[in-house]
Amino acid sequence: MTQTIEPILPTASAPLPAQLLDLGTREFGAVWALQRDLVARRQRDEIPDTLIFVEHPHVITLGRGSHKENLLATGDTPLFEIERGGDVTYHGPGQLVGYPIFLLRQSERDLHLYLRNLEEALIRTVGRFGIAGERKQGWTGVWTTGGARKLASIGVAVKRWVTLHGFALNVSTDLGRFAAINPCGLEATMMASMSGALGVDVSFDEVKAVAREEMSAVFGRDLPLAEA
Repeated sequence: MTQTIEPILPTASAPLPAQLLDLGTREFGAVWALQRDLVARRQRDEIPDTLIFVEHPHVITLGRGSHKENLLATGDTPLFEIERGGDVTYHGPGQLVGYPIFLLRQSERDLHLYLRNLEEALIRTVGRFGIAGERKQGWTGVWTTGGARKLASIGVAVKRWVTLHGFALNVSTDLGRFAAINPCGLEATMMASMSGALGVDVSFDEVKAVAREEMSAVFGRDLPLAEA
């Protein structure tokens, strides 16, 4: 069953000032530390809202709701226990990871709405490539038609109304890597990628550009590229 779509926040008459940091490929630990630094700076109003785009080398992260039995055969893959919500997940090459460091305004201070808006931006993104992304009742994330397989995972944290962590969209991810875990408590075979869903290669850079546009549109924030 598809989850009822909650209202999307109306965009402001003029987008709020923000910035995009495109980090290319970078280790998870370094980007986690960067997120925490940016959160503190955003809380002090030293920087504008910031969206990070990054591709991580192979890594497994465990959220606050993780169950250790969902770690199956992780081998020497690095593991990080972090403050986001949700269970265990995998990040790796071919996966677009987005970390919004956004100060939620008064009208935005509803965590469920924030999650639905992240889903909306991703649904719009994959839709522009011909994939009918959907929500699935009882699960956070973006799924293929009928909730058959999961394209994108979402897990966030909020500190004094500044967000961190975010989403992971499988563009051309090696889905076999998910066999090391039960991703978000699911069987690894439930995971999908854009390239797999379409049966053709998808340009990572094109997905990144579209995701930037849709995040800007849904959240009402201007996202010029900043120097990383």
